[in-house]
Amino acid sequence: MKFAVYGENVTITDRMREQIENRLTALNKYIVIDEQQSAKVAVKDNGGALKVEVNVPTKVGLMRSEVVHEEFSTAVDLAIDKLEDQIRRQKGRLSRRHKDSLAENFVAEEISEEKDIPVRTKTIYADEMILDEAIMRMEMLSHSFFIYKDLDADKMAVVYKRNDGGYGLIEIDE
Repeated sequence: MKFAVYGENVTITDRMREQIENRLTALNKYIVIDEQQSAKVAVKDNGGALKVEVNVPTKVGLMRSEVVHEEFSTAVDLAIDKLEDQIRRQKGRLSRRHKDSLAENFVAEEISEEKDIPVRTKTIYADEMILDEAIMRMEMLSHSFFIYKDLDADKMAVVYKRNDGGYGLIEIDE
């Protein structure tokens, strides 16, 4: 696997690059990654903390993690831990469907075969309300998003909780 490490408002030292490459190389014990693929790692200044974004393309799909932490080493470790968790979950899904080698299945799995996974369908009625009421209901239900019909805009909308603790709003154009 190749590595593309870059910093935004952060200088990437050789030690930082080496640490990232060593940790990403350890992913080979879970999954076979093509030598031509390039893992992209972005280190950004996030107001006193560092934000580490890791993207690893595989034949199955893109594995991605994002972590904000004060210390670089801890941020890298947490980001790689998230990737390892994603890989373990994906391999678990594949192992229930196939009895062959996990690494070979993970790389060779066709996206069209994903139709075997059962999909749970849920129908909702979107109540009419204002944004503040939708946020309150979402918080009361302990959900990460809430679908409603916005009275102000007269449109369907989705309010969601962001990783930084704030909220996001998606308005749906019909």
